[in-house]
Amino acid sequence: MKKQVLLIGALGGLGSATAKLLSRDGWHIYAADFQADVFARYEHNPNITPVLMDITNADSIEKAFQFISSQTTGLDAVINMAGTLMVGSMVELPLKDLQKALDINLIGIYRVNKQFLPMLLERKGRIINLSSEVGRQTAAPFNGVYSISKHALEAYSDALRRELAFLGIKVIKIQPGPFKTFMTKNAEQLFIEAEKNSVYFKTNLAKGIPYLSKVYKSAHDPVHVAKVMNKALNSSNPKTAYRIKTDLSRMILDKLPEKWTDNLIKKILS
Repeated sequence: MKKQVLLIGALGGLGSATAKLLSRDGWHIYAADFQADVFARYEHNPNITPVLMDITNADSIEKAFQFISSQTTGLDAVINMAGTLMVGSMVELPLKDLQKALDINLIGIYRVNKQFLPMLLERKGRIINLSSEVGRQTAAPFNGVYSISKHALEAYSDALRRELAFLGIKVIKIQPGPFKTFMTKNAEQLFIEAEKNSVYFKTNLAKGIPYLSKVYKSAHDPVHVAKVMNKALNSSNPKTAYRIKTDLSRMILDKLPEKWTDNLIKKILS
């Protein structure tokens, strides 16, 4: 019998690469996304069942649960790969942007894992949460909302891992650097919009825009994340966290004393 996995965020760059690799590696994937395009993307792959699910809506998750539980008695894994990026100052972004980021990057994942826990218990499956390198780094300016959501996801994943260990379920964090996805590509445009709308930080945001295009050009193929996902799923003794292609400049800045980094960032963006 094929192993069964629920993959959230199946239309994203990292999600689609993971679905493709796992389907070739003998898994059956319930590929979930909030966009109806998920059906057209996956309807012709016999190893993938598309599922419509909005993780910000409890009723949508419940409906997806009823469908999946009618197809299989248990799940070997839940992979949470949905996410959103907000760019702007912590004193200028609307509160609704922070709420939306938390709802997708944290609370939605909380909802999914809670709903599908009984199916994971059936097979002693595992949970994989897609975090980010920023989840373990000091937040950069104008990336605070995203960093807050990923720091919160890290804390949630750690607590969940230590709790579910009592039930025989492993919880794993994936912490990728920059990859060639729509989110990474769109970051430059989000900075441009933030600069346009800013009252206090136009110059500073404008200084950061050229860096974003360089990040996307040097970003990595999503297949690297897919391979690590596969490893985390199949390992009998997986790591608690997997770091993938960490951005060198971010890593160096994060290792410097915080005051040094603060002064360097201020100098670069002034």
